[in-house]
Amino acid sequence: MLKDQPVGAVLPAADIARARDFYRDKLGLEPDNPGAEDNLQYTCGSGSRFLVYQTSNAGTAKNTQMGWMVPDVSAAVAELRAAGVVFEEYDFPGLKTEDGIATLPDGSSAAWFLDSEGNILNINSGM
Repeated sequence: MLKDQPVGAVLPAADIARARDFYRDKLGLEPDNPGAEDNLQYTCGSGSRFLVYQTSNAGTAKNTQMGWMVPDVSAAVAELRAAGVVFEEYDFPGLKTEDGIATLPDGSSAAWFLDSEGNILNINSGM
């Protein structure tokens, strides 16, 4: 029933104004509903969408909550760093980043960063 349907992400934000600034200033995204006060809706590549909504539960997840597929992770990391995004460093069994970028077992690359609300976001070259 759902396999052919579009999918989107839903992210929590403790401070919706701070989240709006982060997504605009760091990621270059503008909400589709600029006048809204309690949620932000964004459209990205191929019509994919995500929602950021006001809640006190923001930043409590310890897992990746949303990711973008990019053709070149190193170039995307450099561009986002220039905008002020800070990338996470991990050293777990089976996953180690070097300068913020991990090479995954399938040969793809990935990098993780936190948004202004503590949500874990990801860019990767092959999800």
